[in-house]
Amino acid sequence: MTIQWYPGHMAKTRRMLAEQLKAVDVVVLLVDARAPLASANPDFDELFAQKPRVLILNKADLADPPVTRAWAEHFAASGIHALPFSAGAQKGVKPAIDAVNAAAAPVVVRAKARGIKKVVRAMVAGIPNVGKSTFVNRLKGSAAAKAGDTPGVTRGRQWIRLSPYLEFLDTPGMLWPKLEDQEAARILAFLGSIRSEVTDEYALAKALAAFLRRERPQALRERLKLNRLDEDDDVLIENACRARGWRQQGGGMDLMRGAQVLLDEFRAGKMGRISLQAPGEPS
Repeated sequence: MTIQWYPGHMAKTRRMLAEQLKAVDVVVLLVDARAPLASANPDFDELFAQKPRVLILNKADLADPPVTRAWAEHFAASGIHALPFSAGAQKGVKPAIDAVNAAAAPVVVRAKARGIKKVVRAMVAGIPNVGKSTFVNRLKGSAAAKAGDTPGVTRGRQWIRLSPYLEFLDTPGMLWPKLEDQEAARILAFLGSIRSEVTDEYALAKALAAFLRRERPQALRERLKLNRLDEDDDVLIENACRARGWRQQGGGMDLMRGAQVLLDEFRAGKMGRISLQAPGEPS
């Protein structure tokens, strides 16, 4: 299974981000805590080179806590303050806002010296489906930005005011033109950051089943109601359909439904808190 992407709207998004940079003071970069490297757009280093940045390890509630702590330490060793963040946890809101204000502090001080009360403007950026709109809504405390669980929900820029002196710009997700590393592409597909139209969902579910069989066999067995895991991946999905009664007309197993449910339940964290990358691993 080879995964490629970069539809025309990604190039349009890149131009929009570049144009908006002059209006912002800080860039808040979101990556998925389950795979911080695979979910980091390498183009952002060049695009945002002239702006202070805050790194958010988003969806930390879906990742393995010890692995997330290891990632925070890994980034800290490189001089990067990475903040784990979960949309369902109140305690992460203040540290995130404090980090943005700290990054913007030099600009605020310069404005104050000229007698100006500076409004800090922060751009929220990341790949599709990394949770940018949900992140902004959590900081705001209301559904100010349109959010969804599939790539491409945010189509244009959205300014959200958190206070009289702090505004956030929610932006569409942006992938990069070509991904040589197909393992990283597979991880992004597992996370739902690539549209299903450009992936083979059944082959992807088989690859995820193989990963879970190796890394979290008990979670896979319990969630799919399986008695054994020693069959091949096709048989595993077929047995999961049989256990849940997913049949097509005519009596055969509904394998596509089984594959989609496997992907959906992993992405929603119903199989537990599972990280796909740890510091020191390839990709």
